[in-house]
Amino acid sequence: MKQQKILKKKDFQSLLNLLAAEGYAVIGPQISDGAIVYQSLDHTSQLPIGFTDRQSPGSYTLEKSANEDAYFAWANGPQALKPLLFQSEELLWTASKDEANSIRFEQCLPVVKPIAVLGVRACDLAALELQDKHFLQKEFVDPYYQKRRESLLLIAVNCSHPSANCFCVSTGDGPSAQKHYDIVLTELDDVFLIASGSGKGEKICGLLSLTEATENNRQSAVEQEEAAIKVQTKRLPDIDVPVMLKNKTNHSRWDLIAEKCLACGNCTSVCPTCFCHTKKELHALDGKNSQHYRVWDSCFSLEHGYIHGGAVRSETSQQYRQWLTHKFSAWVEQYGRSGCVGCGRCISWCPVGIDVIEELSALSDEA
Repeated sequence: MKQQKILKKKDFQSLLNLLAAEGYAVIGPQISDGAIVYQSLDHTSQLPIGFTDRQSPGSYTLEKSANEDAYFAWANGPQALKPLLFQSEELLWTASKDEANSIRFEQCLPVVKPIAVLGVRACDLAALELQDKHFLQKEFVDPYYQKRRESLLLIAVNCSHPSANCFCVSTGDGPSAQKHYDIVLTELDDVFLIASGSGKGEKICGLLSLTEATENNRQSAVEQEEAAIKVQTKRLPDIDVPVMLKNKTNHSRWDLIAEKCLACGNCTSVCPTCFCHTKKELHALDGKNSQHYRVWDSCFSLEHGYIHGGAVRSETSQQYRQWLTHKFSAWVEQYGRSGCVGCGRCISWCPVGIDVIEELSALSDEA
């Protein structure tokens, strides 16, 4: 990270203007349908100024913040970076048949323009690293993901108001951004600390009217981070979770979870790291062409575990076990770490309020 400088809040619009002038389509957090989501952003007045979020198992609400001038006094919304890169439904290729009945396939790579994303949280940058490992693996690069990934300029904002469902400290992924950003901001009372994390970010910062940060500014940022760490009360069990889960495949707790779980897939939809997908074919009525789509899927769907004429995970207890064990155990073998970044979205957006920390703790207490 480059040396921190100061961007005054009254000059914050200049950052958005500069990004637009540099050819970026800017998206940022805004209130829509009772939640904070990413939308096209032209002016700072569109930001959720003076609002904070209140989250608990199965609950997400917005309310007025104690600081009515705060731009980023909230934890997160249902989105992360995933929908911008790994789209929920995407055309991959088309197939057509000519007069000689020969079939021709044509790849449909997306046409993208540079996008600047404002307000990215540390947990979502950690999730981005996991998505990169999956979609950009050496010779197995996904060109659809790659084109969108290369188009992004990421402006992180260090989290100062974790929700009651956040546990990014426990996973080692927050609350402050450490890497994978182009620019990072820390919101203080009337200024932002700003620093670059890449060549692209350094260019943008060099074009802004910035002043030197004071020792008081830096100390305020440190105290704010310490407070954000202290407020997080959820913690992963202090045991070897991957090994514990491998030894608990037949535990009775899975049936207890299934009594509540709706197998709706909300947790996998809002999860910033889940990448399961299926395919969908759209055929023309004349049989001369078809379109092949990639569509988000979930390990809670029967089709996800359908093999050789039957579903290998037909019970909700099996589906939840698959999700939890893959996320917290198998990913360690695949990617060197768990697939959870502690954002808490699966807890907030579960319609029956299943708490992943509670379930892991219950399983570990029986170990």
